[in-house]
Amino acid sequence: MTHPCLRCGACCANFRVAFHWSEAEPSMGGQVPSKLTEKFDPHRLVMRGTQAYQPRCIALEGSVGVTTRCSIHPQRPSICREVLPSWESGEPYPQCDKARIAHGLSPLAPEDWIRFKDANASAA
Repeated sequence: MTHPCLRCGACCANFRVAFHWSEAEPSMGGQVPSKLTEKFDPHRLVMRGTQAYQPRCIALEGSVGVTTRCSIHPQRPSICREVLPSWESGEPYPQCDKARIAHGLSPLAPEDWIRFKDANASAA
């Protein structure tokens, strides 16, 4: 069984992804690929595609709700690292729920994580 986020991608197709410009500046330790960003204001960049009426991050690959992945996952902006899947750590996360509902998906539940952990334990 794959991680629930790899069957979702709703957060990447629902929110503007804005972050400090230094996260795309290699000389300052930034790792976000600058070619995937655009200027938002004097201090922030956004991931391309996330300012649209129907946002979708340029780094998102696949079909929301079916199978997805972030093409720059290890280099993703800090704001992306802060979005947590509901119930993965034992608590709901409103942003996750809101994005999933906007794409016609049910919010994640504690049972989703039990099934995920059980399936991966039995596969080992």
